[in-house]
Amino acid sequence: MILWISATIGLLVATTILFLIRRDKLHVRHGVFWLLVAVAFAGLGLAPPVVDWLAKVIGIGYPPILAIVATIAVLVIKILLMDIDQARQEVQLQRLIQRVAILEGNLQQRANSDDNIPNP
Repeated sequence: MILWISATIGLLVATTILFLIRRDKLHVRHGVFWLLVAVAFAGLGLAPPVVDWLAKVIGIGYPPILAIVATIAVLVIKILLMDIDQARQEVQLQRLIQRVAILEGNLQQRANSDDNIPNP
């Protein structure tokens, strides 16, 4: 029974993600990651022997721990990628602020120099 519940949850999450992407509430770049997670969740719900087999091959005595450790690893990687993207955006924002300040300074200098030119 739990297999069908986890598979259903995975399919519902995948459907929700597709809905959010279509409504422009979630960027496609982020949606692809979450779709893969939802499909993996649904797939493991429908095929739990895969987790059992893989845990046995790796040498893990309690197979559900493999799924938990893999989930934690994926989430840590996702958080790292989000931090890298945020740092990149902060640098871009700082550079944009500096460029706007320079342009405003140049515009102010032109306005001041135009005011100082005598009219013939």
